[in-house]
Amino acid sequence: MKKFYLPKLIIFTVVFALMLTGCSNPSKNASTSETSGDVKDTTIEITDVHGTVTVPVNPQKVVSLDNRTFETLSNWGVELVAVPKGVMPPDSPYYLDAAVQDIGDHREPNLEVIAAVDPELVIVGQRFADYYEDIKALVPNAAVVDLNFELSEEAGKSGDSLVNGLKESTITLGKIFDKNDEAQKLNDDFDKAIQIAKDAYNGTDKIMSVVVSGGEIGFSAPYSGRVWGPMYEMFGWESALEIDGTSSDHKGDDISVEAIAQSNPDWIMVLDRDASFSSDEKKVPAMDVINNSPALKNITAISKEHIVYAPDDTYTNESIQTYLELFEDIASAFSK
Repeated sequence: MKKFYLPKLIIFTVVFALMLTGCSNPSKNASTSETSGDVKDTTIEITDVHGTVTVPVNPQKVVSLDNRTFETLSNWGVELVAVPKGVMPPDSPYYLDAAVQDIGDHREPNLEVIAAVDPELVIVGQRFADYYEDIKALVPNAAVVDLNFELSEEAGKSGDSLVNGLKESTITLGKIFDKNDEAQKLNDDFDKAIQIAKDAYNGTDKIMSVVVSGGEIGFSAPYSGRVWGPMYEMFGWESALEIDGTSSDHKGDDISVEAIAQSNPDWIMVLDRDASFSSDEKKVPAMDVINNSPALKNITAISKEHIVYAPDDTYTNESIQTYLELFEDIASAFSK
């Protein structure tokens, strides 16, 4: 039988072509940050308050210290390896999960826990913002993102700061955890809730906002006050009382119930600070403090039942979802 032999040139050409095919296999480039065909980025650049940070997409080992993120991350099914349980709502899935390590609260945090869990990403913000540099030094191989934004009077327009801060943080989280559509829907719903609450206010009623803690009533001042302050700018609220030297103190500024009564507000907005924490036999519900005060019983807000209470977990869960719920409650109350 006659044998056939391929010329050497043909053999060389075929082998070389196969080598080129192997080198161009897109699966070989999956670990890069460049997008090629159907290959997704494994890292993304985001901007936080300190500048540009390179962050892994869908990181597996995540620590979050920012109260404004917990509900969003939980709703998106993001697993966390460590959180500050000392300043979290006791019904949070992260609080209840024994496998999630506890860093404690911001006054005496155990930052070594962060190093022990060896995170890919640490989300800093709000109460833990002052520990940013310490955390970066502790976990040099992790991406550390600071989503903090200030609401103090010194920081400028607190209403704009609140709205832009929550929306930008939501978009950033959406990018990191591949939840862009969900993030955009949250922001769209947030914008709608703001507009509805703004439209529901008649523009003339006098508003008094307070923080109740330990059975005492503190003044949440326009613009700077805890939770309520930014809403005076956002919704055009008229304040029932103006005092000097106000702050963003977590218990509100000192004020007498007589001063509240004398201002005779049409509405009272109430943050029950103690309601955010686990059961305590000594704590007095804000509703009881307000309703049982002899000095307040004859003011317009009480007689007309014009009182809006922030969601119970607001003090430790200042998420975009919390504000959505609060704005809907405000709009509903004003519309009655």
